[in-house]
Amino acid sequence: MSLLVSSRFDREADLVLFEGDCLRLLPDIPDGSVRLVVTSPPYNLGKSYESKLELDEYIVQQRAVIEQCVRVLHPQGSICWQVGNYVDNGEIVPLDIVLYPIFASLGLHLRNRIVWHFGHGLHASRRFSGRYEVILWFTKSDDYVFNLDAVRVPQKYPSKKYFKGSKRGQLSCNPLGKNPSDVWEIPNVKANHVEKTIHPCQFPIELIERLVLAMTNEGDWVLDPFLGVGTTAIAALAHSRRAIGAEIMPEYVRLARERVRQAEEGKLRVRPMERPVYDPAAPHQNLPPQTLSIGAAPRAVQPTLLDASTPYTPPEVGE
Repeated sequence: MSLLVSSRFDREADLVLFEGDCLRLLPDIPDGSVRLVVTSPPYNLGKSYESKLELDEYIVQQRAVIEQCVRVLHPQGSICWQVGNYVDNGEIVPLDIVLYPIFASLGLHLRNRIVWHFGHGLHASRRFSGRYEVILWFTKSDDYVFNLDAVRVPQKYPSKKYFKGSKRGQLSCNPLGKNPSDVWEIPNVKANHVEKTIHPCQFPIELIERLVLAMTNEGDWVLDPFLGVGTTAIAALAHSRRAIGAEIMPEYVRLARERVRQAEEGKLRVRPMERPVYDPAAPHQNLPPQTLSIGAAPRAVQPTLLDASTPYTPPEVGE
């Protein structure tokens, strides 16, 4: 079944792809309807898609978007805000530190400060070259979706066993794999990356896939208020979730549509999640790019849409 794509919010859509400022889209989304908000907002560096603002003005702008994202977030939902540094005359300001008080003031709970490490980037000459960015993962309550088994990674010592005590001889690690921890080594999208488009600060799909799989269930809405070239939407649709995104740059919207179309046809080339970081000493361990295929989210699994008048009832244990 082909995807139902809408340019405005539509409860029946698989993908809402809005061309324009997210603050024009967000008011149309019902309260409590989105299970995951994941985005990388502009860093206020004066890129082609942003006007550089004074830092205080930038923070005010960000707060307006964050407030709306919190409003539309499901009581069991998560927000993942991925940021780097604001740079002014060679001095860096970590945006996660600047933005954290906004989320805290809105009653959100910080679960992890995830460090995304990558091996390539701009080379600095008067400070150490930056090779990481940060994902702030917040939840709206203490009752939230977290599917750890869906994102486990291979154990370093899968055959290790207890050598004494009542569990002697039994495996000492989870056979499904280990927790990825809060430091993620995932290559960023540079010139030779299979997913590279014209966007200068593009997400790798696998980064968003891990968040989608861990923090949502099939049929849930995933929102990206700064969608760029559609990476969040593709990661969500690839795993039978639904996606909402806004983007102000028309060329990025066109690219997002084209990438989604390629994925519908099973022709979008991506770096697979299982692929290890390239090791020149062991090139035989490298996995080739794969093609991604997406379809409509299962209609049998509908996200719960709440509005301000709908009381929240926690699910029964085991539901």
